[in-house]
Amino acid sequence: MTQIDETDRAILTLLAENARMPVTALAKRLGLARTTVQARLDRMEGAGVIRGYRVQLGQAAPTRLRATALLQIEPRSGPAVLARLKSLPQVECVHTTSGRFDLIVQISAESTEILDETLDRIGEAKGVRSSESLIHLSTKLDRAL
Repeated sequence: MTQIDETDRAILTLLAENARMPVTALAKRLGLARTTVQARLDRMEGAGVIRGYRVQLGQAAPTRLRATALLQIEPRSGPAVLARLKSLPQVECVHTTSGRFDLIVQISAESTEILDETLDRIGEAKGVRSSESLIHLSTKLDRAL
């Protein structure tokens, strides 16, 4: 497991604010040499601490419907349900959880029809005992990397 120190955390914090910040700007903000920052980024990328960099769409981007599906699944059906979820392009992220639900599924769709069809396909999957869906109306805070 890779050790993350305060300098690494500072780099990650700045990248969370702006993943496109150039290495030279990161180095300047942190008072470090550019080569030091680049070496730390390379190490964190290689160790899987940083999986990638992505675009976060703003209010002016084309509108997509977002939803969360909460799933209860049958015992030992996790691999089959996950395979079904992976086959649906609208499924962006799947988390296991404790409590009343077994999986949290994040979905993004271009229309209500596609969202409805995706939710139906999830609910029909062998091993899904029950599902509950929540359609996202607006985002008040998003600190996702």
